[in-house]
Amino acid sequence: MKELKGRIAIVDDDREMGSLLEDFLTSEGYSVVCFSSAADALARLSPLGSLGPDQAVGDLDLVISDIQMPQMSGLEFTHQLKSIRPEIPVILITAFGSVETAIQAIQQGAFDYVIKPFQLAEMSVNVARAVEFRRLQRDNTALRREVSRSWTLGDVIGKSTGMRDVFDLVQRVAQATANVLIIGESGSGKEMVARAIHQSGPRSQKPFIAINCTAIPETLLESELFGHAKGSFTGAIQRKRGLFEEADGGTLFLDEIGDMNVSLQSKLLRVIQERKVRAVGDNFSRDVNVRLVAATHKDLKAAIKEGRFREDLYYRLSVIPVVIPPLRERKDDIPLLADHFLRKYAATNSTQVNGFTKRAMAKLMKLRWEGNVRELENVIERAVVLTQQPLIDEGDIPSADAQSAEQFFSTSTRDFPTLEQLEARYIQVILDKVGGRKEQAAQILGINRRTLYRKEKEYGLASSEMQADDEFGKV
Repeated sequence: MKELKGRIAIVDDDREMGSLLEDFLTSEGYSVVCFSSAADALARLSPLGSLGPDQAVGDLDLVISDIQMPQMSGLEFTHQLKSIRPEIPVILITAFGSVETAIQAIQQGAFDYVIKPFQLAEMSVNVARAVEFRRLQRDNTALRREVSRSWTLGDVIGKSTGMRDVFDLVQRVAQATANVLIIGESGSGKEMVARAIHQSGPRSQKPFIAINCTAIPETLLESELFGHAKGSFTGAIQRKRGLFEEADGGTLFLDEIGDMNVSLQSKLLRVIQERKVRAVGDNFSRDVNVRLVAATHKDLKAAIKEGRFREDLYYRLSVIPVVIPPLRERKDDIPLLADHFLRKYAATNSTQVNGFTKRAMAKLMKLRWEGNVRELENVIERAVVLTQQPLIDEGDIPSADAQSAEQFFSTSTRDFPTLEQLEARYIQVILDKVGGRKEQAAQILGINRRTLYRKEKEYGLASSEMQADDEFGKV
């Protein structure tokens, strides 16, 4: 028995044309139902309508409609159908093809537009594309239901066994007061897990304060954590509250704790033991009630052996260790995460991208993701910005052998360029990647188009022709 390719409705007052299409599409492996009027089709396709005892309206994959029909045109039919069944693609047919009519058809939500006379082979290709689009829509809708239903904890997303274990542990430790140490590779989502612990526990209405111990110079980190008294050093013109005081009653997240110097580790240990904090330059201590959640991508036990991390501090912080598996070990999470990032960046960039092709998702599943969730997010953001189709395809996903950011900076800094030279090289790389499209390049670089144009002129990256085009808004 031939496999059913899809279910199609044909709306055409020309019975001869309708029968021709019905016979052809049936022979191609589709189930077909015909309507001689748009009004009848709308009644049958409404939420209370039915296509027959064995076929629900929701099973329909495609509607093919003539444009020139009495009583209701194909354009008006498409407009009304999209108001009740926006998910069903529509292919419109007309013998009076014009650019204006085509534009109208697309504005009404048509998937495609075919001008009579057409070849049946051409129609076959268009139908196959539309049915595949509908199938991908269903897959993405199911995926989104799955994400919203059960695979999230706060901002953390995952359905793999490893992440379900993390979710279970987070929910159990959230109600406790014990310190937590989150262990995981860079980009695996350690801060997200820390926030989930905070938001799931009794301190959720109190502050969640995060600090990256590598992002602040060692000389300033102590002041940031504990605060400083007025006049304690040059430039201390007033008293400053430290992050321990800011987080009082809530949670303090110390990211990359393994990079903290040993001297400051000793002071942190004292705060944990005494639950009191003394600002730099003060001669008295203040009580603090803070839950500590620390995170690291380093092997702290190895650091202890090498004398770079205090053993007593390690055991104070890791009362409850939470290990986040790298993304390459939880492939089941990739579709959920990819869909989440697609929706996030489609909304941010006001694009019509709404899913992935099967080939694109297969490619995402095969990549190694050395940069974990952060790398996946960057790839999806780039694809959303650059693709010109409603679905991200495999060509929008960079291959594993594509030059990484680390490789770019490695090769670009061999001759020790100035910051200006490095910026010029990076701008040129982005322009090359997007085929010279300025608006997309500016989005990726995080600058406006005018700034990009100025930098091109400043670094000599724009030809005289391109400059002239830009002046008249043609590029």
